[in-house]
Amino acid sequence: MTLNVNLTNSMPELVAIRRDLHAHPELGLEEVRTSSFVATCLEGLGYTVTRGLAKTGLVATLKNGTSNRSIGIRADMDALPIVEETGLDYASKTPGLMHACGHDGHTTMLLGAARAIAERKNFDGTVHLIFQPAEENFGGAKIMMDEGLFDKFPCDAVFALHNEPGLPFGQFALRDGPIMAAVDEAKITVHGLGGHGAEPQETADPIVCGASIVMALQSIVSRNIHPMDPTVITVGSFHSGSASNIIPERAEIVVGIRSFDPKVRDELERRIRLVAENQAQSFGMTATVDYQRSYDATINHKAETDFVRDLAVRFAGADKVVDLERPFMGSEDFAYMLKDRPGTYFFLGSSVTGTEKSLHHPGYNFNDDLLPIGAAFWTELAEAYLARP
Repeated sequence: MTLNVNLTNSMPELVAIRRDLHAHPELGLEEVRTSSFVATCLEGLGYTVTRGLAKTGLVATLKNGTSNRSIGIRADMDALPIVEETGLDYASKTPGLMHACGHDGHTTMLLGAARAIAERKNFDGTVHLIFQPAEENFGGAKIMMDEGLFDKFPCDAVFALHNEPGLPFGQFALRDGPIMAAVDEAKITVHGLGGHGAEPQETADPIVCGASIVMALQSIVSRNIHPMDPTVITVGSFHSGSASNIIPERAEIVVGIRSFDPKVRDELERRIRLVAENQAQSFGMTATVDYQRSYDATINHKAETDFVRDLAVRFAGADKVVDLERPFMGSEDFAYMLKDRPGTYFFLGSSVTGTEKSLHHPGYNFNDDLLPIGAAFWTELAEAYLARP
């Protein structure tokens, strides 16, 4: 792997920053300490920093030369409500919170790039570094977009990466088109008639009805959606009742839905509502469906994906760059930025042994050896993109 931007000397500082952020995780829209630390670092490097975007987000801007071209690079900052089980000496100091997705590493890599970009000044145009809050649960990217992110900070293209412990260390994984799924949630409430468990004929049992709904939901993907359209329906929660001799009044079912095609997404909502309501009716009951659409599918743009692929080959070598055959069924709110601006979202592998814990696992830890690689790549990407004719 060739690093045209040499950040080896910055490694101790980058590791110290990442581990400090890891020890002080903050949930989405609450990244006060993280945001303040990042802003202070960037202001010290000569960036113009605009704070308070999506409450705790910020954008750092650096201009050089005379070109009107501009680029945006995004890093997420938030942590997760997970009890850490790593046993590290820099483990979370906040009970119940943990950087279990590597956003501490993403933030640190972009800070490392910020320093290199500012010191080298090897670009002509404007660099916007977007430090985004609340990727995990609250759609921080959408909030920033609703607040006019690219009206305030125009970007010709925008880029983001995510570490991936399921891929070999230093491997760049890209995909043109869909790369992450849209995600929705349906909360189904079955309204029955409670009573004594010894007299079921006097009741309308929502548990039996709910079980029928759960089974019928699984037929939607296999019988109503084209087999070539990736789709997942997961019943993640089913709660009802409190004792063996009581038939309850209601049952509550929570369903996760993932898809890519907007038409498929619409059909899934329609079918889930029909299944719940009609199954309930067949049992002499009613069902209400609270259907909430969350993140849209993340769709990469071809030109920008090709650009990142070519740069990654020069940066890391062709053996370190792969095209993903299939998109991931996970979701990502960077989708909202890509709906408004061309760009791409890609993965950077972090696995050395093949036994590393997965993202969102209480034993997960970001691989610090990625820090100089990610920081150097972001630096070269900014310089190369703004140098394009």
